[in-house]
Amino acid sequence: MTGRGNRFGLAVCPGVVALVLTVVGLSVFAGGADAANTRVSVGNFVWSKDPGIDLGEKVIWDWIGPDTAHSITGTGPGGVRVDSDPLTAYPSHPIGDTFDYTFEEPGTFTFACKVHASVGGTVTVSDTPGDPGSDPGPAPEVFWDDEAPQLEEVRPLDTRLIDGSSGELRFGINEKALADVEYYRVVKTGPRKRPRWVRRYAGYSEWQTFIGYNIVDYGIESETFPATPGRYVGLLRATDESGNIAGPVTFRFEIASPTAVR
Repeated sequence: MTGRGNRFGLAVCPGVVALVLTVVGLSVFAGGADAANTRVSVGNFVWSKDPGIDLGEKVIWDWIGPDTAHSITGTGPGGVRVDSDPLTAYPSHPIGDTFDYTFEEPGTFTFACKVHASVGGTVTVSDTPGDPGSDPGPAPEVFWDDEAPQLEEVRPLDTRLIDGSSGELRFGINEKALADVEYYRVVKTGPRKRPRWVRRYAGYSEWQTFIGYNIVDYGIESETFPATPGRYVGLLRATDESGNIAGPVTFRFEIASPTAVR
């Protein structure tokens, strides 16, 4: 059989061409396979995937934000010894931080954040020896959150509280955050003829918020607020998980003794 000439003037047999293309194709396929070691992004309160790897390979978790108060903590058989934050119950990582673990046993391992139980997933490890030196791929893009939450429609439903009772504080917010109110008692000071009103720090209350309309109890006596009768100013703030702060929004209220109400 006479072969056709290629651009370099060589005779090429069609059968040889087919064989070479087959070998090249197999080589390209093998080289283009997914990395054995792998990465999982932690952000927006979810894992990016539930990875599957082989024995001896590792998973790298990347905190990409904007939320970073999550741990990688084993919750099932074989996973209980894995913990990215063994010394604290309240994990917090800088954006771009990583944690990796090499899996030496086959099985399916479950993980959940210590603070947010829904932030987690599974890692499935086969019983086939893997390639510990494989490339896990590039680090993912991170998401910086430099915008403060938006506090809206802040309104105390009750502004005259009876000593021992609480009032309702209502407000809207556009992201999960830690809300707190600093209480300042307003007192009269100075000479009798020329008195002046000053604010003196009296304590605080705080609450975890959710996206949307929140109703919290404020002004009640606690370890952080004595709640004695008097006139007060409350300063409401909201701090998201990236440390951005909204507020303060000021409101006024009074705590009256039961005898003064009668």
